[in-house]
Amino acid sequence: MQGIVYLVGVGPGDPGLITIKAIEKIKGSDVLVYDYLANKKFLEYAKDGAEVIYVGKRGGCHTLPQDEINDILIQKASDGKVVARVKGGDPFIFGRGGEEAEALAEAGIPFEVVPGVTAGIAAPAYAGIPITHRDFTTTATFITGHEDPTKAESNLYWDRIATGVGTIVFFMGMANLEQNMKKLMDNGRDPKTPVALIRWGTTPEQETLVGTVDDIAEKAKTANFKPPAVAVVGGVVSLRGKLRWFDTRPLFGKRIVVTRAREQASDFTEILEREGACVVEFPTIRIVPPASWDAIDSAIERLDSYHWAIFTSVNGVKYFIERLKANGRDVRDLKGIKLCAIGPKTASEIEDLGLRLDFVPKEYRAEGIIEGLGDVKGMRILIPRAEVAREILPDELVRMGAAVDVVTAYKTVRPEGKTENIMDLFKQGKIDAVTFASSSTVTNFLQMFDEGVGIRFLKDVKVASIGPITAETARKYGIETAIMPKNYTIPALAEAIVDYYKGENL
Repeated sequence: MQGIVYLVGVGPGDPGLITIKAIEKIKGSDVLVYDYLANKKFLEYAKDGAEVIYVGKRGGCHTLPQDEINDILIQKASDGKVVARVKGGDPFIFGRGGEEAEALAEAGIPFEVVPGVTAGIAAPAYAGIPITHRDFTTTATFITGHEDPTKAESNLYWDRIATGVGTIVFFMGMANLEQNMKKLMDNGRDPKTPVALIRWGTTPEQETLVGTVDDIAEKAKTANFKPPAVAVVGGVVSLRGKLRWFDTRPLFGKRIVVTRAREQASDFTEILEREGACVVEFPTIRIVPPASWDAIDSAIERLDSYHWAIFTSVNGVKYFIERLKANGRDVRDLKGIKLCAIGPKTASEIEDLGLRLDFVPKEYRAEGIIEGLGDVKGMRILIPRAEVAREILPDELVRMGAAVDVVTAYKTVRPEGKTENIMDLFKQGKIDAVTFASSSTVTNFLQMFDEGVGIRFLKDVKVASIGPITAETARKYGIETAIMPKNYTIPALAEAIVDYYKGENL
């Protein structure tokens, strides 16, 4: 059985620019063959067991020559595999996708092309530069910054390009920037025509350098401006000052570490990225079932004996409901029991089940519950929670005369993740802030490094803690919290981080 090859463009860097069709093809492929400039987040769409092959080319250093890449595509498809050849930007715009398609056609291999958003349009747009504008130009052209060196003669007609096109976008042009600008001037382009260099366009690491045809090469040398970058030449570049939007966001250029469990990090990450941050997910806790379900199952058997059920986290709700179902029951068995939730996320999780809450404290921690529950003397209270948690709430309820059953619904453990990559970022001074959403994330973070190393790292960055308890845990290790929200929630923590960096820029 013969396979097929999909030549898939995944856009220039921002993972949100990948198309629905590109995602579908990646999800359905047995083999992924990907390039250096393709955002690695697309790998999250790969199905379990898919073979992943990196064939990136960077600064003249090629993992594999093009002929061998072609051979891989042909061989895998000949073996009956569905292959996604994943490329940054668009496969047919300076991506050598045309050559790969030719090789596949000659070998009789079926293929399809999935176009992608090209950097030639996206990078200028993210820099606030429209490549066409009715007040400036109605023409634009894409040009390779360096042609195939084996060609007998150039296909670039500089005498026509220099003055015949309004906006020129050079791809991969940093190595030949000075020569290309000189050719434009030698062929009649006004030396004072605005130019913008855009590096890592559409990503949180985007950099933009503006000059003119006659001085941009010198400015690039002074700034040590390196590839990958596109160069935009034309009057439209002057609109950048008015139309900038991407690199003016409050967290743009800030690299922020999120230490939440991976399955819980996405919402927090999304908020920070929306504000411009480059987020590094470094989970320091992992949510797992308890060693035994006996305690929670026993509580479920006598569910009708409880007056209150207090949920302190989303995970407590999820695991409790799972065990309820595993025991042949459902939410109807909670009828007559008053329900309390700490925090809006936990409350939302319960309300999504169609249940009405009797109490949600204004202060999102255990101490805030005591006052709101009222007289609990003689009542029986169930608290499904993490295996290790603060004892203030159950102890105080017992002191007030309640009978309290604390049952383990889940536990948090330290993941076995590698630390080399994040250590390099810390050592290079590329981390701006580290976020902690619980005391356990602080403790586990420090334990994932050799003694004293994590503390040293945290003293060189801003620490953002979700609340005073987490901040106090950090303080015990000699680490001061620079950012803390008034409300102890993830959205509030993100807002506090934004406000902090906004204040820095005032």
